[in-house]
Amino acid sequence: MPSSPRAKAQTAALMASPDDVEAQFYEGLREAEIDKVMAVWSEEDEPLCVHPGGPRLVGLAAVRAAFEAICANGPVSIQPENVRRTQTLGCAVHSVMERIEMLGSQGSPRVGWVMATNVYLKTTLGWRMVAHHASPASEDELPEIIETPAVLH
Repeated sequence: MPSSPRAKAQTAALMASPDDVEAQFYEGLREAEIDKVMAVWSEEDEPLCVHPGGPRLVGLAAVRAAFEAICANGPVSIQPENVRRTQTLGCAVHSVMERIEMLGSQGSPRVGWVMATNVYLKTTLGWRMVAHHASPASEDELPEIIETPAVLH
């Protein structure tokens, strides 16, 4: 059942930074709260989303349908880790390792990994997500985190 305009307005608060958007996006997934997940998406641009092994979804309706299916299964134990950020005045790109905790076939806890790229644009409503592209990964494929200093020249 669609939310009321008032509920949507309360969920779609002004996002002051790409980090605010990202925090709400993952919080919404952890809570299986579709309105919170969708409030971060840009309505001014045609957003796109690719889930691991899935097709490219274009437009808010397609993106919403995919996340409704995910949220219908209940909360997702997902935590963004090792975020790499690139940002200009109006665009930001975050490369994220998503740590997903789940129960294995025998009820024992398991950890899965997804590599994701989240793209944000600064809009009249603040920062909004315009793309989420995720690919499966395994712990063996995760690179060691090597911090390199930024070079200005």
